[in-house]
Amino acid sequence: MLEANDITFSVANRELISRVSISFEPGKLHLIIGPNGAGKSTLVKLLSRLLRPQSGSIKYDGSDVQHASEIDLAKRRAVLSQAVEVAFPLTVREVVMMGRYPHFGGRPGPADEQIVDEMMRFFDITEFATRDYQTLSGGERQRVNFARVLGQVWSDAPHDDGMCRYLFLDEPLTFLDIRHQIDFMKKIREFASNPDVVTVGVVHDLNLAARFADQIAIINDAKLFASGAPEEVLTAENIDRVFGVQPSFLKADDGGRYILFD
Repeated sequence: MLEANDITFSVANRELISRVSISFEPGKLHLIIGPNGAGKSTLVKLLSRLLRPQSGSIKYDGSDVQHASEIDLAKRRAVLSQAVEVAFPLTVREVVMMGRYPHFGGRPGPADEQIVDEMMRFFDITEFATRDYQTLSGGERQRVNFARVLGQVWSDAPHDDGMCRYLFLDEPLTFLDIRHQIDFMKKIREFASNPDVVTVGVVHDLNLAARFADQIAIINDAKLFASGAPEEVLTAENIDRVFGVQPSFLKADDGGRYILFD
């Protein structure tokens, strides 16, 4: 369980996140939406401890994450940021192996090698294994980074200590074509369903959020505007108030809804 209690974060006397309280259960895919500049990325950075709130608390499994050591946190929390730069000439396999660094000292073990192989197959990048990462397209690099990040918290079984794994995704669909967007969301939804995994992501596409999320949170003007199941949150009134557009809804054959805009 991930809990944020009354957290606030300010820069130059401007609140980027203002007194937000929200919880995220394991076994579900939680997606955050909102207009540009609303505070979505800042919230993810706070939840993942890339930033620290000036007030309030963030708890992983009931313990304040501010007190966790970097190495312990790295073994159970992975973050895919919007922009990932690799300054050195590394092969794709070496980049994916970076996700395993917190789990070994010196050299990777057989389990680390196996996980890297699994992740590369999972994201269909095995053919890139010996390629220089810098020569890849933006979409190909993003798939490599998905493999790296998911490999960091990959496990075939829940942790023996009963503690959760945490995966944070800040606009993960950047650079991907529509086929890979859908493929990625299906794979993340599958991973997020594990009973010891808390998954929180930021997306812009309301239809993808509606289709794949178990829970949606809307951030607007640095505050939590609404949270709940997609059908409860993605109403015509909420979309109009937050995004300033009037939607209409089309029922899908599978019982879901498509959100349309004039």
